[in-house]
Amino acid sequence: MNNKKFIIDGHLDISMNAMQWNRDVRLPVDEIRASEKGMTDKPDRGNNTVSLPDMREGNIGLCFATLIARYAKPTHPLGGCKSPEQAWATTQGQLAWYNEMDRQGEMILIEDKESLDEHLNHWNKDENYNAIGFILTLEGADSIVSFDHLYLMYADGLRAIGPAHYGPGTYAFGTDSEGSIGSKGKELLSKMDELGMVLDATHLCDISFWESMDHFNGHIWASHNNCRALVDHNRQFSDDQIKILIERNAVIGMPMDAWMLVPNWQRRISHPSTTNVTLQHVIDNMDHICQIAGNCDHIALGTDLDGGFGTEQGPSDINTISDLQKLNELLKSRGYSSQNIDAIFNGNWMRKLNEILI
Repeated sequence: MNNKKFIIDGHLDISMNAMQWNRDVRLPVDEIRASEKGMTDKPDRGNNTVSLPDMREGNIGLCFATLIARYAKPTHPLGGCKSPEQAWATTQGQLAWYNEMDRQGEMILIEDKESLDEHLNHWNKDENYNAIGFILTLEGADSIVSFDHLYLMYADGLRAIGPAHYGPGTYAFGTDSEGSIGSKGKELLSKMDELGMVLDATHLCDISFWESMDHFNGHIWASHNNCRALVDHNRQFSDDQIKILIERNAVIGMPMDAWMLVPNWQRRISHPSTTNVTLQHVIDNMDHICQIAGNCDHIALGTDLDGGFGTEQGPSDINTISDLQKLNELLKSRGYSSQNIDAIFNGNWMRKLNEILI
């Protein structure tokens, strides 16, 4: 592992894959694919790219790992849980899986500076140490039934929240919708601020984004978000949004969902083999943010490689998540120094973690 650069991935839905996709991610990717042969219930069946062994192979020893469940009112365009309580129970099942992986030594929860330092020390020095560290995050806050639930989740290790996902949510509006964070959203942000939690700006619609910037005083990052200047969609950040995130000392993780990398991608129709989408498009987004910032201090990886898609909707040069190591040479060829690459692979996320963990 140590001959490969250490990587922090800012966004993976590992427990969702285990619990809702019914994948045993302790197995190598090839074995998971073989077990899904002939299955058609999910578009990425047999095409997955993420497993714990493949993360270890790629020296991806730390990630931001999500809890995710959407409460959808009857008018919600995408559907979801019928009540916040069901969404809460879904996230609790996902949390139980993470806790079991922690108990087995497959993963380890990072909730403070001490556990971060201890994990990194073992990862770098102990050949028999295999636990992948994870920062617990919440993608979409609909499962927070009350603020008592927020405090319970914080006690369980939750350190970052993205208030919205897709569509209208309880605390904010997300992708493909538009609206205010309202009084409930403002109260959530105030409670997060008091707890020292991170606001993940990913998926916030434009109105909710700017209101959140005005109301939230704490630490901010965007775990997985690309640039609207390259793919014109509300899911992407405009240059003005990137500028305010830079002003707030945020780090932006680069996701690898193909429709966010190349224009005019048609889901379930387009394919990497016909669109020539590659890791170079990921670097294009990095370049764009670096040009705005004037440095490489605000970009990182937030791949989302297990976020409901696989090789059918990702860069053609990614077979498994271990192929993130290819970015080392690709970034060098684009003029990034070794110091820049270390910052992208781990240093920028590490700076934020050292700011928020106590």
